[in-house]
Amino acid sequence: MNVNQSAPPLPPFGQSQPVYPGYHQSSYGGQPGSTAPPTPYGAYNGPVPGYQQTPPPGVSRAPPSSEAPPASTAQVPCGQAAYGQFGQGDVQNGPSSTVQMQRFPGSQPFGSVPLAPVVSQPTVLQPYGPPPTSAQVTAQLAGMQISGAVAPALPPVGLGYGPPTSLASASGSFPNSGLYGSYPQGQAPPLSQAQGHLGAQPPQRSAPPQASSFTSPASGGPRMPSMTGPLLSGQGFGGPSLSQPNHVSSPPPQALPPGTQMTGPPGPLPSMHSSQQPGYQLQQNGSFGPARGPQPNYGSPYPGAPTFGSQPGPPQPLPPKRLDPDAIPSPIQVIEDDRNNRGSEPFVTGVRGQVPPLVTTNFLVKDQGNASPRYIRCTSYNIPCTSDMAKQAQVPLAAVIKPLARLPPEEASPYVVDHGESGPLRCNRCKAYMCPFMQFVEGGRRFQCCFCSCINDVPPQYFQHLDHTGKRVDAYDRPELSLGSYEFLATVDYCKNNKFPSPPAFIFMIDVSYNAIRSGLVRLLCEELKSLLDFLPREGGTEESAIRVGFVTYNKVLHFYNVKSSLAQPQMMVVSDVADMFVPLLDGFLVNVTESRAVITSLLDQIPEMFADTRETETVFAPVIQAGMEALKAAECAGKLFLFHTSLPIAEAPGKLKNRDDRKLINTDKEKTLFQPQTGAYQTLAKECVAQGCCVDLFLFPNQYVDVATLSVVPQLTGGSVYKYACFQVENDQERFLSDLRRDVQKVVGFDAVMRVRTSTGIRAVDFFGAFYMSNTTDVELAGLDGDKTVTVEFKHDDRLNEESGALLQCALLYTSCAGQRRLRIHNLALNCCTQLADLYRNCETDTLINYMAKFAYRGVLNSPVKTVRDTLITQCAQILACYRKNCASPSSAGQLILPECMKLLPVYLNCVLKSDVLQPGAEVTTDDRAYVRQLVTSMDVAETNVFFYPRLLPLTKSPVESATEPPAVRASEERLSNGDIYLLENGLNLFLWVGASVQQGVVQSLFSVSSFSQITSGLSVLPVLDNPLSKKVRGLIDSLRAQRSRYMKLIVVKQEDKLEMLFKHFLVEDKSLSGGASYVDFLCHMHKEIRQLLS
Repeated sequence: MNVNQSAPPLPPFGQSQPVYPGYHQSSYGGQPGSTAPPTPYGAYNGPVPGYQQTPPPGVSRAPPSSEAPPASTAQVPCGQAAYGQFGQGDVQNGPSSTVQMQRFPGSQPFGSVPLAPVVSQPTVLQPYGPPPTSAQVTAQLAGMQISGAVAPALPPVGLGYGPPTSLASASGSFPNSGLYGSYPQGQAPPLSQAQGHLGAQPPQRSAPPQASSFTSPASGGPRMPSMTGPLLSGQGFGGPSLSQPNHVSSPPPQALPPGTQMTGPPGPLPSMHSSQQPGYQLQQNGSFGPARGPQPNYGSPYPGAPTFGSQPGPPQPLPPKRLDPDAIPSPIQVIEDDRNNRGSEPFVTGVRGQVPPLVTTNFLVKDQGNASPRYIRCTSYNIPCTSDMAKQAQVPLAAVIKPLARLPPEEASPYVVDHGESGPLRCNRCKAYMCPFMQFVEGGRRFQCCFCSCINDVPPQYFQHLDHTGKRVDAYDRPELSLGSYEFLATVDYCKNNKFPSPPAFIFMIDVSYNAIRSGLVRLLCEELKSLLDFLPREGGTEESAIRVGFVTYNKVLHFYNVKSSLAQPQMMVVSDVADMFVPLLDGFLVNVTESRAVITSLLDQIPEMFADTRETETVFAPVIQAGMEALKAAECAGKLFLFHTSLPIAEAPGKLKNRDDRKLINTDKEKTLFQPQTGAYQTLAKECVAQGCCVDLFLFPNQYVDVATLSVVPQLTGGSVYKYACFQVENDQERFLSDLRRDVQKVVGFDAVMRVRTSTGIRAVDFFGAFYMSNTTDVELAGLDGDKTVTVEFKHDDRLNEESGALLQCALLYTSCAGQRRLRIHNLALNCCTQLADLYRNCETDTLINYMAKFAYRGVLNSPVKTVRDTLITQCAQILACYRKNCASPSSAGQLILPECMKLLPVYLNCVLKSDVLQPGAEVTTDDRAYVRQLVTSMDVAETNVFFYPRLLPLTKSPVESATEPPAVRASEERLSNGDIYLLENGLNLFLWVGASVQQGVVQSLFSVSSFSQITSGLSVLPVLDNPLSKKVRGLIDSLRAQRSRYMKLIVVKQEDKLEMLFKHFLVEDKSLSGGASYVDFLCHMHKEIRQLLS
């Protein structure tokens, strides 16, 4: 962002935007900054990794406040220990002050505030050494360290990250040396606050001490080393101090006797500081201390650096430094540890505020009063008691709710409770439904609502005595008193027009224009529907589905078909007046499949022949949806339209669109228009569909731009799905399309649904994300809702919460089942509340946090420039981590990056969101692709966003062929690929098989049935079926991966050094992306800098 740009007007993106002093915003998106002289390292996100540190010439940096800071908060350069009012073993918990950490608004000019004494910095950008090569992994980030969450005991051995050979603790400290891409070694960082004087000391040349016990100055007791394997090169020991279990901080390099203070007379530093400032002792610098300034009589580490009080020595070349990727938090290691620690035991939901296992772990759930994490996952299971504390931490409080989630066969579906004509028991005031948290009083004659505290009478037919603990004696016989999730049968009062609904209907609407016929789509679809109609969704034990079906074909006009069972042949009726749509027949349009089987089969045989010679290329779109909705309205039922569409609807009709694709808008303020619908007509149509309970699923087969942003509006607002098959060819895409279609038609759907989320006093639902429509601020309306869709809800404080009573959520979904039964599904969840920030950070779930942040950002691009959205995400992440560093971590050198244990993957995952096609498109990504992904992510669950943003990369020849288990994943980086191996990469939508150029000939023969690497067909989408163990294993693995995902993943075989490899590398998200996205290492350095900026 340009420093003179005015702040955007409105929240959520209207918050004052960050100015990164010394960090040229214009360089962030990959364009060169105008003010920066060229350096060997490009700007952040530029072609070469690295960051500009110094401000542009003539610009001084504004401090966060106009007063000189107290000594305890002064920013200390890398290499100084910050000793503030807390000793090494003390923690400052809770809000340290009521002031929220804030950056300056973008519109404020630099240097507009009176400065504290400033470090004078040359304005020239110092040259770096040559860019690092991939082999140079010797040096690591300065004092960077991942801290454990506040834990009462030492972490279990074997957690953490690092090379497989070392068993580092979950909170191992990072080896350190020069900060990668920070500032030339030996030059102090440009600071706007006064720093302590550096004491002049000879550099430490000794090796790091061994793991002898040494004393933390404040605790006086020995500190336990927590690493049990061999250290990484140069890595110091890290482990929680006994007196202060909050996080690991790097120990001083020598063991100090109890009570030893690290003090020393501050030495003068010419021309750097005013003499009135208090001094800080420089941390002694063993081979694992932070980087430090040049010492007297030693050569400066780069040409031109000042060597205070010394004769100029010969210039020493700076060795290329690079952060060791093994020394930064690894998603693979975290996932593996969680599987090992939490995969074997069932997750019992009886305890309030438990953080569930990760979505990547296979576990069983036992419902004992709280909803399963398959239904609800939260960003934090321990929420701040006050809004001030929540604002200080900046951790969004949100729940990702999947009300109709499918459960594994070992877990029982929610019980259905029938209270007869009286209907479910509810609170008279807030209308919450009976649940395990309601308190029965007065011997069971009344109950107190756990949401609003209202006292209600218990109806005579529901009365039951209480036991000695105050619980009803029948509590365990009633699902609503003992389980977190259950269903009520709804009474007629919960139905439209006070009458029970009819079973829903499915209408298949098929584009028969030239493109659809020529590609073979129509013939393929009609052939498939003949058998697919036998598999319509049905209720539990019924033999046949209650769902009725109808058929429409269209191009510029619409054709309706009468398939009444009494007819010998289907009849076609044409409606050419698309401007005033009506349904030409009622009787015989929607029919029972079994009764009309012969007529339907005849119709599906005839459709491809009828339109075989068509020359009509133009299509309509809005009138087709209108027709389907009118048909459902006439039949007085809810239902779903399956639309199969091929081209931009340019025929004269309502909802006509024009081609407005314009790549020149990318990275401009008008880019947001590419995500917005062209016309308001589709929103109006969607609103009518929702009122009728008409859900739309759209299958797109475009050969060019079709304006997905506009065509997906109706599916999005009605709770439907969009599937896209670009350049559809029957031979290549048939399997993917038919698999998606089968799954879509067969899946269980709730129709004509309304969802409401109630909360206990103190918090309330304020914002919602997903595929639905809202006509008021509380009710989420869904024409259809299936088991794959989620609704994400954000909560805000409206009062103080109580630590003892915690916070409660109740999600109630009223819907019509596939058999036409009106039901209420209830999910309850109790969360803890905290007054200490450390408790909040100990109970967060990063995967859910990323799910929320991605949806927040993807909605943001509709109204704000993409760059503003990206900056907002970075700022929020920096504030979350800076707040932890400030309030929950013990004082330590500013050169250390300290992350909460359960958020240590936040930077890597957030970087994946920032680099995604929606927020940072590459040259090959089309506008339609971006709009497609944007609406897809909006209703993804946590498991889907997890693998979508950080794909799984599985080596196939490392594990034994006879092993039935899935091979262990490796990190998504090119460095992890061996050219003698074969890898599978999946992200929920794509599936790649990467073949290394040096792979063994026997492996090539076993998998591809060809004799050499050169004979493998690049872009192959089906592996040959061969009778050998390796072929069976790989094909079995591909099938099992596909079974785990909600959409069929088409396989693409990619050969090393082939042109398709660029597409494959796009998914190696830890590396720098072609579109300018930072590598994980670079982004972590940038995040560290942002945090230091906030703390200074």
